[in-house]
Amino acid sequence: MATLPIITAPNARLKVTSEVVETVDDSIRKLLDDMLETMYAAPGIGLAAIQVGVPKRAIVVDLGRESQPNGPLFLVNPKIVWASEEFLAREEGCLSLPEQYADVERPSEVKVSYLDYDNRQREIHVDEILSTCIQHEMDHLEGILLVDHLSAVKRSMIVRKLAKARKQAQYDTV
Repeated sequence: MATLPIITAPNARLKVTSEVVETVDDSIRKLLDDMLETMYAAPGIGLAAIQVGVPKRAIVVDLGRESQPNGPLFLVNPKIVWASEEFLAREEGCLSLPEQYADVERPSEVKVSYLDYDNRQREIHVDEILSTCIQHEMDHLEGILLVDHLSAVKRSMIVRKLAKARKQAQYDTV
């Protein structure tokens, strides 16, 4: 396994719509394993392939041992097949938007169809933070970022902060 560099906003690659994965083979499993290691090292609870520069419809999620006792979830080609009418606002962060947080309203429960690590078709019904996390990562597959759910004012504030931080980091390394 390898730790991959995470792309941070603003970066046009994060706005790319990811491609469908034909089959979960050894190359996709290696990507999933590398994504999981990268997410743990960050540290984070979810990561989409596009965030490490791979435009494939693949995400990894692991909330931790207590709340997700069966270990990490590997979701390839995830699709929401049902969403609750009840919405929930929750503070979200994003590894591609370091140290930036905002409340986002999403369906409180969803049912997701996906291919698992072994290329088997699965379906999972999730709620609470797992629902929020999976929906957040699925947004990445469509080129949608956390800031895209915010008002124009809040979005531009966060993007300016990130651009400034990136510029400062470049000066610090020179």
